[in-house]
Amino acid sequence: MEPDYPPETLHTESDHDSVCNTSWVSVCPRGLWKVHQKRLNSQQTASDPAAISSNNCPRLGSLCRVRVRLKANNDEAENVACEKTGEKLPAQPDPFTAELTESGTTPFVRCKDSVLQVPLGDWTTLRLGDGQCDITEACLEGMRAGEKCEIQLSPLETGPDAAAVPRPSDESLSFFATVELQAFTPGKEAWEMSPGEKWEWVKSHKDTGGVRFRSEDLWGAADSYSKAMKLVITFCNHVRDVAKKGWEYEAEEQREATLETLDPSAEELNKMKADLHSNLSLCQLKLNQPERAKANAAKATQLEPGCAKAWYRLGKACQIVNELEEAKQAFRKLLELQPEMPAALKALKDIASREKATNAQLGLRLSKMFSSR
Repeated sequence: MEPDYPPETLHTESDHDSVCNTSWVSVCPRGLWKVHQKRLNSQQTASDPAAISSNNCPRLGSLCRVRVRLKANNDEAENVACEKTGEKLPAQPDPFTAELTESGTTPFVRCKDSVLQVPLGDWTTLRLGDGQCDITEACLEGMRAGEKCEIQLSPLETGPDAAAVPRPSDESLSFFATVELQAFTPGKEAWEMSPGEKWEWVKSHKDTGGVRFRSEDLWGAADSYSKAMKLVITFCNHVRDVAKKGWEYEAEEQREATLETLDPSAEELNKMKADLHSNLSLCQLKLNQPERAKANAAKATQLEPGCAKAWYRLGKACQIVNELEEAKQAFRKLLELQPEMPAALKALKDIASREKATNAQLGLRLSKMFSSR
């Protein structure tokens, strides 16, 4: 069961000159952006080979030493590119010698006025998967140490429930940047993680979604909840497979680790999935995506029938798409859970008024139709 948050749209082309072109849609606090990446398979080597993973590319949890710089296009100066996006280009930093360790990650604040979300021009150490800078992280996933890529970013305009098929916005707001990956440490694919590691990532993504939502970064919040949902699904699949195959198929060390880290119960997993679907629904309501909000709220109520917030969000989504009977059912269920809840009572009153007005209009049209005969 995949979350209904619009997935990344990927298209890849390669030619004989070792140039790889990839396009996708990414999120940032300012909305959806179309990213076109051109990567040359550089033969450079990182200055810190001891820190480089034996894997070809960074994976979830990898610490990456990266530098992002704005790039002038069509003979424009870099300060013009800065003016278009509101990004500020700092002075070039001195070469660094810090080791690539967890304590060496570069703290920076995610702000709503920035697209790239990283200090421009500086070498920055970030952890892949944290979601602090979605566009940069997506670039790094396919890069090797010592590589450099060029990206073109264009804002996308979306309407209600149209996030999966975005429409190009003002092309004059497009700009170019370069992303360099100097070195990275080993990471893991989701299937390589222990249940405990996956659960920590799930909680981390959910917490990040909450922080983003409170700062009105709705696209970023929905993206974080969606990432958490995908990991929850793989976690549930692992638990199901263990129960199906039995412990005898696991090595002694893995069996002990699984027993030790399988803390969340089935009820806790269901609650987490319900919370994530409900939170996604709230984001989508605010992003004017009522159909998606309805689908996620419905899933939340199925997983946790006692979740009052999910019933309220389902009712609101049904109201918006004019499914008034379904909306009334949702609000009545909410009143069973929380009797005399003002918001539910008001919603039912609004629906009754809306139905009365609709019936009156229908009666007027019918009376005119028969009187004309």
